[in-house]
Amino acid sequence: MDLNNLTIKKFHEGLLKKEFSAVEIAESFFDFIKTKDPEIKAYLSLGKDEALSQAKKVDAALAKGQDLGILAGVPLAVKDNILIEGQPATAASKILENYQAAYDATVIKRLKSAGAVFLGKTNMDEFAMGSSTENSAFQITRNPADLERVPGGSSGGSAAAVAAGMAVAALGSDTGGSIRQPAGFCGVVGLKPTYGAVSRYGLIAMASSLDQIGPIAKTVEDAAIIFNAIKGKDDLDSTSVDLNKFQDSRFKIQDSKNLTIGLPEEYFIEGLTKEVAEAIDEAIKNLKSLGFKFKKISLPHTKYALSCYYVIMPAEASANLARYDGIRYAQIENLKLETKNLKDIYFNQRSGGFGKEIKRRIILGNFVLSSGYYDDYYLKAQKVRTLIKKDFDKAFEEADVILTPVSPTPAFKIGEKTENPLAMYLSDIFTIPVNLAGLPAVSMPVRKHQASSVKRQNELPVGFQLIGRHFRETDILETGRMYEKMING
Repeated sequence: MDLNNLTIKKFHEGLLKKEFSAVEIAESFFDFIKTKDPEIKAYLSLGKDEALSQAKKVDAALAKGQDLGILAGVPLAVKDNILIEGQPATAASKILENYQAAYDATVIKRLKSAGAVFLGKTNMDEFAMGSSTENSAFQITRNPADLERVPGGSSGGSAAAVAAGMAVAALGSDTGGSIRQPAGFCGVVGLKPTYGAVSRYGLIAMASSLDQIGPIAKTVEDAAIIFNAIKGKDDLDSTSVDLNKFQDSRFKIQDSKNLTIGLPEEYFIEGLTKEVAEAIDEAIKNLKSLGFKFKKISLPHTKYALSCYYVIMPAEASANLARYDGIRYAQIENLKLETKNLKDIYFNQRSGGFGKEIKRRIILGNFVLSSGYYDDYYLKAQKVRTLIKKDFDKAFEEADVILTPVSPTPAFKIGEKTENPLAMYLSDIFTIPVNLAGLPAVSMPVRKHQASSVKRQNELPVGFQLIGRHFRETDILETGRMYEKMING
């Protein structure tokens, strides 16, 4: 069985034809993970017993002649900040090293009801704070395309697992590009849904007004299948939305001549490497050959997005991480720290449990929220965020979909940017505005990429990003499917 090329659709067809059983495929994945993951380090934990138990239920249902949904038996990986009852949920942090989830996230409930099989929890930047998965407290994940390079972050473990054939698809979370950037670096597809389209209940929060769960998959079709399974209103998440009223498109997506794709001049700037620039030109040329029209547009406040994000995100993160105070989720005993009073508990828990990047962002967040600085920094950043959103609203009066690069560079080498936080932050410069505006966006590879190891930079995967209107995931997914069909033949 060629696990690397196994898509959700291929799995479903093979299962119904009884070419294999769900248990056989699950066992094949665990065998392959045992062989492959020591060099990739995509997984933090595996749930073999639970996965095989679920696979057996799927096989039993098939044997009884019951109708199976398209996700029944499909082996998925899950980022380790999304809760699965009874399984570890560390958020790749020492502070949660021994924590096991007490309940299922809503997206997990929905996938369980669809019959999906969960292989395990994937590595990530600690509490989703990072762009390379080098900030994990436990291990560094490597890019399957080149083991000397990062897979991107913070959902690098999920992207690497899919790219290496160690899962059919995966779940990640995206706060400033953490699904799309690793998907771009690893040569797979990543969808960041509209804010509110997918419930965040059961996601370990970093920045609550920016976080969004979404799929990482081998094809746009697979990403759409998972999105359709997890989307929708959830009474446990007040920010989730009933999507039924938002799904109609103004144009027929099958007729590409009715679609205008916008190219924002602010995204094609100095700093874009030659490899990325040439790849984006190739993507534009391919889309033009399908009949899509292009128009230059402007998003003038894009230049403030990075600064705006690194005020709002740390502020919200510092508030969300305040719960890890040593009283709840205590790690004092495990960290072997001496405590004499309550102050010691607070200081020792957080200093021993949090990594350097987390501490940096907590300090920054508390600073911008502090008395005397709130108006100068946090309030001003929120006003700029509104201007960024208005830029997109205006742009969508001229274009139906917006195309941009995912990152200024292909995957960089492990350790290359760890000592320069600003250089690391800049890798998300093209993805952050989407989160600030709450829009949907999909990252997909410019050309079909195999997971075999490469050495030359011009062979590394490069992704491009399609951005759509609020709750119009269908527009970008259908556009992506047309492109994908063309490049895959």
